Amino acid sequence: MPKTHSKRYTSALKVADLTKEYPLPEAVDVLSKFPKAKFDETVELSIRLGVDATSGEQNVRGTTPLPNGSGKKVRVIVFTDNAEAALAAGADHAGLQDLMAKINEGWLDFDVAIATTEAMKQVRTLARVLGPKGLMPNPKSGTVTDDIVAGIKAVKAGRVEFKMDKTANLGVGVGKRSFTPAQILENVQAVIEAVGKSKPASFKGSQFIKSITISSSMSPAVRIAGSEFSKF
Repeated sequence: MPKTHSKRYTSALKVADLTKEYPLPEAVDVLSKFPKAKFDETVELSIRLGVDATSGEQNVRGTTPLPNGSGKKVRVIVFTDNAEAALAAGADHAGLQDLMAKINEGWLDFDVAIATTEAMKQVRTLARVLGPKGLMPNPKSGTVTDDIVAGIKAVKAGRVEFKMDKTANLGVGVGKRSFTPAQILENVQAVIEAVGKSKPASFKGSQFIKSITISSSMSPAVRIAGSEFSKF
């Protein structure tokens, strides 16, 4: 821990004991009392898992809708032969060969890419471009689908994706500081439940979820009590 702290961190210390673990409702309440930044900060859950991060069989990935949305405007592109239908359903950009050419030229001004099953045969060639950015359509994340309307609606409404990194940690945005504590609480509960249900069949350890903290873009993290996720 550094010897000197920012004014924001020092102010947070006056609100709560950051070495303590809090029941989920209390943790959300503590976060709501921290000093706010001049912009609408993103609220994020940081989850440490007990899986073997080197085992492909224990990779953790999935999606979940947030009951109160993410608070973020999501820019969606759709790879499809029926661009008109995708645009009518709310896609920001849609197409196939023309869209692929644009991306190959360096354009990546979007947050989520959706593709039809048929289009994926060609979109796979973009793996080297989209893969490292986490933008490649994938059936596991619900972004390869033939129900384009439902796919766009789910993403725009606040469906979030979670994916474990190489150190068995994952971070998930669960809303904005402008949300009420009740809205944040509902979103957090949805994410914890979804992550808990994604436990790999090959996991034999005693504790799938090892720890969870909640924080905002500019705040310190608040530790959530293990009793809130011990069933996983």
